[in-house]
Amino acid sequence: MNGGTPYSIGELARRTGLTVKTVRYYSDRGLVTPVDRTPAGYRRYGPDAVARLALVRTLRELGIGLDVIRGVTARERTLGEVAAEHVAALDVQIDVLRLRRAVLGVVAAHGTTPEEMARMHRLATLTAVERRRLVDDFLHEVFDGLGDPARHAGPRRTLTPDLPDDPTEEQLAAWVELAGLALDPEFRADLRHLVHTHLAELPADAGAPPRPGTIGLARLVVGPALAAGTDPGSPGADPVVAEFTARCALLHDRPDDPALRGWLLDRLDGMRDPRKGRYFRLLALVNGWQPPRCTAPVIDWTVAALRVRTAG
Repeated sequence: MNGGTPYSIGELARRTGLTVKTVRYYSDRGLVTPVDRTPAGYRRYGPDAVARLALVRTLRELGIGLDVIRGVTARERTLGEVAAEHVAALDVQIDVLRLRRAVLGVVAAHGTTPEEMARMHRLATLTAVERRRLVDDFLHEVFDGLGDPARHAGPRRTLTPDLPDDPTEEQLAAWVELAGLALDPEFRADLRHLVHTHLAELPADAGAPPRPGTIGLARLVVGPALAAGTDPGSPGADPVVAEFTARCALLHDRPDDPALRGWLLDRLDGMRDPRKGRYFRLLALVNGWQPPRCTAPVIDWTVAALRVRTAG
């Protein structure tokens, strides 16, 4: 009221920041009720109308519907009940928006066809059971028939993506891209070959202490030379290559000869597929692991050094 005089619709509009049309609409919907009318029929409102309309305006800006607001202003429902319901609804909307952003982020970063984008969207919306089925099928094709399952239990775990129940946007985007790789038959075959060569380097005795494989030896022996800037084709690289091949000969129980160097060259060259490194980086993101060490520079140096020494 203004000095004891009830408010007109125009005065309410000025005090609340709403338009006259909006105040009249809310009044027609029963959200604010006039306490009197003038002889000419104009509505007049009491002192509580300003606070009531401020509440209505706030709830509308929070996305709450007028029917629900009417229940609050009529004291049929509490603000706490309404807020809890809308928090749950907003959580669902946020999840949907994060999912959409993850898919569009992958599309923007890599460029895809409409068909590929539709597939990404399907992968992003899989249920937990559907994701598990996809992963199990992928791992079965990679590991099936590669000897005693007990021997590849560890490697299998290191290749298993496990998207959390409440993933970050980054994890969602990583899952979409990783799942696309896992569905690629060519990638499955390449990864199976990589796993096969890795298993061949494991000790026959399951209780034996772990030992570095070919890549591990390359990191150990070649890593310092790479860090020192040694040219793989220079004479300074000769002792590095000699030590690497000698250790690989012991690992694979074969002579340290040109045939071994050619075999190592082919093997390491086959590991340079960037998709494998990408898979392991995506896997770390999905599972919340530390990023894997990048082996590409070590492999590239070793391949270049072996190629120079096997040429001709």
